[in-house]
Amino acid sequence: MDNNTNSNSTDKTIVFLSRGIDDERATVAWTLANAGVANGQDVTVFAVSSGVDVLRKRAADTVQMNPHDPSMKELIGKFMASGGTVWACPPCSSLRGYTEEDFIEGVAITGAGPVYELISQGAATICL
Repeated sequence: MDNNTNSNSTDKTIVFLSRGIDDERATVAWTLANAGVANGQDVTVFAVSSGVDVLRKRAADTVQMNPHDPSMKELIGKFMASGGTVWACPPCSSLRGYTEEDFIEGVAITGAGPVYELISQGAATICL
């Protein structure tokens, strides 16, 4: 028996981003998302609440919470360039008057159904 194999294991991770550009936990979420991609995970960031504000075009351009970390713009760009997936909560986006045209390229407004599909496939979840 192979002790390193778990029948419930998966290479999928969902990072729930609920913090905006004024909270360093948003930077932590993108850092964790990038680490997952770098380690071979299929990572999806699902932005909810003020997390959708981070996804607006130019919103993260000048945000750098910690001078020792890359800027939020760099973190998001690296994640997306590495094949990460970014979804925005429909009600959270609508409440703020955002459409997909307001978001950086590659962001999709996607509901809970696909999120639960990933969870049912065994995706790990990280909430920030």
